[in-house]
Amino acid sequence: MHRGGVRTLALVVLVAALAAVAPPIPAAGEQVCSDRRYAANSSFDATLQRVVRALPANTSSSPLLFATLAVGEVYALALCRGDTSVGSCNFCVAQTLRDGEHACAGDKDVAMYDDICTVRFSDEDFLAAMNNSRRKTVVAGSQSQKLVPSVSGSFYRLAGELLDATVDYAVANSTRRFATGDVGVAGYFADEPFSKIYALAQCTPDLTPEQCRACLASAMAEMTRQVFPTNSPGGKVIGERCGLRFEVFSFYNIEAMVQLQVGLQGKKKSTPVLAIVLPIIFVALLTIILAGLYIWRRKRLPAKTLLIENTEDLEDFESIFIDLSKLQSATDNFDESNRLGEGGFGVVFKGVFPDGQEVAVKRLSSCSNQGLGQLKNELYLVAKLQHKNLVRLIGVCLEEGEKVLVYEYMPNKSLDTVLFDPERSKQLDWGKRFMILNGIARGLQYLHEHSQLKIIHRDLKASNILLDADMKPKIADFGMAKIFGDDETRNATSRVIGTLGYMSPEYAMRGHYSTKLDVFSFGVIVLEIVTGRRNSYSVISEHCEDLFSLVWRHWNDGTVTEIVDPSLGKHYPRGEILKCINIGLLCVQQNPTDRPAMSVIIVMLSSGTVSMQAPYRPAYLFGRNRSYSETMDILLSSSEPHSSITVLEPR
Repeated sequence: MHRGGVRTLALVVLVAALAAVAPPIPAAGEQVCSDRRYAANSSFDATLQRVVRALPANTSSSPLLFATLAVGEVYALALCRGDTSVGSCNFCVAQTLRDGEHACAGDKDVAMYDDICTVRFSDEDFLAAMNNSRRKTVVAGSQSQKLVPSVSGSFYRLAGELLDATVDYAVANSTRRFATGDVGVAGYFADEPFSKIYALAQCTPDLTPEQCRACLASAMAEMTRQVFPTNSPGGKVIGERCGLRFEVFSFYNIEAMVQLQVGLQGKKKSTPVLAIVLPIIFVALLTIILAGLYIWRRKRLPAKTLLIENTEDLEDFESIFIDLSKLQSATDNFDESNRLGEGGFGVVFKGVFPDGQEVAVKRLSSCSNQGLGQLKNELYLVAKLQHKNLVRLIGVCLEEGEKVLVYEYMPNKSLDTVLFDPERSKQLDWGKRFMILNGIARGLQYLHEHSQLKIIHRDLKASNILLDADMKPKIADFGMAKIFGDDETRNATSRVIGTLGYMSPEYAMRGHYSTKLDVFSFGVIVLEIVTGRRNSYSVISEHCEDLFSLVWRHWNDGTVTEIVDPSLGKHYPRGEILKCINIGLLCVQQNPTDRPAMSVIIVMLSSGTVSMQAPYRPAYLFGRNRSYSETMDILLSSSEPHSSITVLEPR
């Protein structure tokens, strides 16, 4: 087999093994309010605040992710979905309580339903009840389409049987009273574009099997009455004691515990996760093929391997391969004296080629599987993206186990190294800062709206904004970026990767990502550039107000000029400062739909006459003295050792 044929075969096999599709976004949280009110500063109010503070930690610290509380006249319950991590559970319960108090202000009995947690508090003792007393039915989840009428009957028969099998498993085989299921229907419904139906059933784990089955049977009856007649491809019935859900997309984070199979004649068989034989055979064959290809290539070809999405792009990448020996020479064998910085996946060194060209050499950790995925993603994206405000890729090296990306050298390093340094920040007068904001905005607009590939960066922060010799900004580090389509409402991930301080609430808590995630991060950078203050949890204490709280307070008081970076002195146009603070606050709104698109932000920045709406309270600031820093406390105190959330530290 010739060289190109082997390479193509290897790429096809690798693409088949590595390709993954991000799951759609589930429905947003729901609240059910009552008509019983409590007075502010009453004994009920004080007790409720104690419960609100204690319930998230109690729930996430339980092995079953379930907790009840009875304190004085307040009764509360919280349950997280069985596939939820400890950190996500803690965050979800805390945020859902905030949302419930906000949506049902002053209400004594509120039931709150999020995709990954259910919470209720009340002045009545509902804890003794073993069934749902505050039930809610949601049709279609995030789906707006309807089934073709000709297939709805067969679809609901399959969905019903899948739900029944999933209920059986949750009742009889799970200490969590939790189960997931799916049924493959590829080709079974010719008029529909989905290949599987997915289901989930869960009860609170304190119910007996008989109580759980009775609760879920009532939910199934409600599903049959309220959801099935709508021709909807999904829906859920949820309550504080049990819930059911089905969809035509995967909305949970684990393999299905129960799998149904549909035969050619429509016959089904149920096996708890027996659909593993074919994957094992596939993996074994894949291993044999890859091992053979590796040995053959080691004998015949240079040790260069490239993992990309489209095999037709191979020749483009071949032209940017750089020999390892050349990079070793350019960096004095990756000497520490040439180190520029370090990130989660490796170290960046300065290098100088024989012709005098200066480069930044990003050497990914040789033992990191994440690093390999990051390199593959970043290489593919950066090579496709061309814009003056995006960092330019020069080459790649994949020899002797090394994974190295080579970029143009940016002599002023990253924005954070200048902005947050008391001496270097004086180099950034207001003109340069405003230029940096415009450059970042235009780079993001290109990613979101104008590039061939529509990109969400997902980890935009000051340390990922590089500055050239003229302090012009270039966005870097696309290892976590995501390609998205026209329907942004379907984008979600079960693995949240990013930096505390820059993550929007819908992404940090539920994994929902869209261009509005990048807009949120941009808003944080705007506020940092104006104030010279880092939005970092690590510098927040009881004596140091966090950035969101500080800016919001001065915005309301009309004293914004008091928080302008002292490095600017008095040399700045007050009107532009106010405009940038307004833009920053609009970008960090709680609701993604309230944040402007990057194209709108560019108009705001460039125009002196365009009118801007007044911002609402920023994200993470809900209720009495609750701040961004308290929300970060929840994330940090509950994150698991291998959490994908990274904490921002100075670089």
